Amino acid sequence: LTAYAAPPVLMVANTWGWDSAFMFTHFGQSAVVAVLINATLVCALAGRFLPAASSSGATSSDKATPPTPWPVTLVHLLFLALTVLFAHHPVIVMAILLFFLGFTHAYARYQTPLILREGLLVGFFLAGLVVLGGMQQWWLQPLVSSLPPTVLFGGALALTAITDNAALTYLGSLIEGIAPLAQYLLVAGAVGGGGLTVIANAPNPAGVALLRHGLADESVSPLQLLLAALPPTLVAATLFWLNQP
Repeated sequence: LTAYAAPPVLMVANTWGWDSAFMFTHFGQSAVVAVLINATLVCALAGRFLPAASSSGATSSDKATPPTPWPVTLVHLLFLALTVLFAHHPVIVMAILLFFLGFTHAYARYQTPLILREGLLVGFFLAGLVVLGGMQQWWLQPLVSSLPPTVLFGGALALTAITDNAALTYLGSLIEGIAPLAQYLLVAGAVGGGGLTVIANAPNPAGVALLRHGLADESVSPLQLLLAALPPTLVAATLFWLNQP
């Protein structure tokens, strides 16, 4: 919805002059509709696997959790706002993180356990992208720059299934003289197709770490993940395609 909400957008926003208003009108509206459609379908198909609620509308785990005071919620929002504000100042961000960890420890009664291991998985994933992503320039950039805009959309959809979408848009931002339509289709394909494999999107390693305990052998089948991701991917891709400038 904004120009700083996801890594593939951050890679190109400053270079191509995309502000939050541009992002909302060109991508945000389509993304909202895609999320509503896909979430509704997933809830309809997987509803029987969700824990049943009691007649009062709360589960047993909800009853054991004390209500969160509004100052605690306000502090969380403050930490989030400060992190966004100082996103390009690592020293300040680290200080904010340390204060946040101290706050959650001091008021643990009102906090759900922090998923530090999963967060570190995502952090190392993005660190690997920064270190190794540029090394993919020799084959990705010529391929991206040689494709016509319509083929570029499908190519980005396919490539983001095996490589991180932020790497694609970063390399696209290095192409000089890329047309506005090609810019849109590259990002639309990368955002719409992100996450078809475990390694293709930063949140996926965290999702696997959180959910693998409920899966057979605590592992994820790449083929089954690909097949399950195809329908919502096609919904998002269709909406982005129809909204092209």
